[in-house]
Amino acid sequence: MPTEPLTDEQQEIRELIRELARERIAPRAAEIDKSAEFPWDVVELFREHGIFGVLYDEEYGGLGASALMALVAIEEVSKVCATSGLIIAVQELGTLGLKLAGTDEQKQRYLPKLASGEWLAAYALTEPGSGSDSAAMRSEARLDGDEYVINGSKRFITNAGVADLYTVFAKTEPGEGHSGISAFVVEASSPGFEVGRIEPKMGIKGSTTGEIFFNDMRIPADNLLGEEGEGFRIAMRILDRSRPGIGAQGLGLAQGATDYALEYAKDRETMGKPIAQHQLISATLADMETKCEAARLLLYKCGQMIDDGADGSELTKISAMAKLYCTDVAMDVTTDAVQILGGYGYMQEYPVERMMRDAKITQIYEGTNQIQRLVIAREMLRENRAFLLAGVS
Repeated sequence: MPTEPLTDEQQEIRELIRELARERIAPRAAEIDKSAEFPWDVVELFREHGIFGVLYDEEYGGLGASALMALVAIEEVSKVCATSGLIIAVQELGTLGLKLAGTDEQKQRYLPKLASGEWLAAYALTEPGSGSDSAAMRSEARLDGDEYVINGSKRFITNAGVADLYTVFAKTEPGEGHSGISAFVVEASSPGFEVGRIEPKMGIKGSTTGEIFFNDMRIPADNLLGEEGEGFRIAMRILDRSRPGIGAQGLGLAQGATDYALEYAKDRETMGKPIAQHQLISATLADMETKCEAARLLLYKCGQMIDDGADGSELTKISAMAKLYCTDVAMDVTTDAVQILGGYGYMQEYPVERMMRDAKITQIYEGTNQIQRLVIAREMLRENRAFLLAGVS
């Protein structure tokens, strides 16, 4: 795989995003974290420069959808502010249901508003009693004439209270486990839709994470995505394509922390020389950079495979690998960055403590890294590999 998989046009877009991140978002990152307020000014910046357009086809007002380019955008922004990078990632997450299972009419109705950034999106799968076990969800949808009536609740929903459109999963056949789950697009203005508690968090503090409630919420029957009973399959296809976005957020955090620690280590002197010249510090920096580059190659390969039409078990496996590895690297590398800065790294005056706090959630949401390991192992066991061991048939 080439080390530069981007076209000339994509490289230009990357440079634009990198410049915006460094000049406009980086100066805001600490205040976004401190205030714990959703950064609408960053959303407006993305709207003004068409950044959301990297997620959508030109027919809907986008720049031409590219999974690889979306990952690059999330990575570049997350280098300076993980909360802001998450805005792009969740816009993709909340839109993928429409892209994968929406009708032409549904796409024409919603995708132009999402491509421009006029509307923000969200994804509502997790419930108080069902996280990794989606079959245990209790939200129900009942067809009543030309409407569905939905009752239930969702928890830990990113963009709760700021999104205009939600991809919602509920059971249309409550006793059927996974096969009873259906998927819907739900406008936040729907009667019976309510936003509950917004959670205070350890990291990504400017991103809203909250509860949403459906109290006899009525939506048009044609807001069903696909067919009844296809919701679980749609949810899994979405996550195969969205998990790399969390990997990109993790990679951005890791690279941003590496870059900051490197500059600090070149300037900070002890024992008559920069600490970067001390063997243990230089070895740590080398490990940090190597992990970032290895993570990037895996992540970009995953993005290219999505763009090339990969699906099924092949995509499931590499998506889980990219999410797992990039986010584990994020936690490792940001911790190393704090250690290199020593006491200063623990202080809020320096960004690496924020990066370390932000990194932790990347190992948890969109499927914990323990779940990713189970997914990878499951797909490995399904493969028919040609390598033979003596005595093993």
